[in-house]
Amino acid sequence: MRQLKFKPIGFVHSPFHKREEIDPARNVRPGGFSKVEGSLEIDERYAAGLRDISGFSHLIVIFVFHQSSTAKLRVKPPFERRTRGVFSTRSPHRPNPIGMTVVRLLGRKRNILKVCGLDMLDGTPILDIKPYTAKERKRGVRRGWMHKNIKNTNRKEA
Repeated sequence: MRQLKFKPIGFVHSPFHKREEIDPARNVRPGGFSKVEGSLEIDERYAAGLRDISGFSHLIVIFVFHQSSTAKLRVKPPFERRTRGVFSTRSPHRPNPIGMTVVRLLGRKRNILKVCGLDMLDGTPILDIKPYTAKERKRGVRRGWMHKNIKNTNRKEA
């Protein structure tokens, strides 16, 4: 298989500087991450790609778990007693440390996107941004093992 190489298109500016600050098992906050504000700074070379983005309320951000060093196929999610397969979780300890999150777009000033709903560390490399559209909303969604975890539905799932 050929080697894949990705270059960040920008970086996250977040109030979270250490992994411990963002770990839901250690840092429970009302409303989860929905009110956490920050910005996405897109490299000037890619700023033209932000044209027309202001019309969207939410964005999908694809990023690198840049402080995750070990891949694990079984992980113990926050608030759980047993381990789960990594692909049934949102754990950063993945074979390819790629993450995805949805943020609310508050505004744009040149190459800076002001957002809320940040659940990423400061300095997180951004690989791509896509608009969140009605296509992403699905009917009949099942939450697998997470269905029992009703009290944590407003927080980022493990």
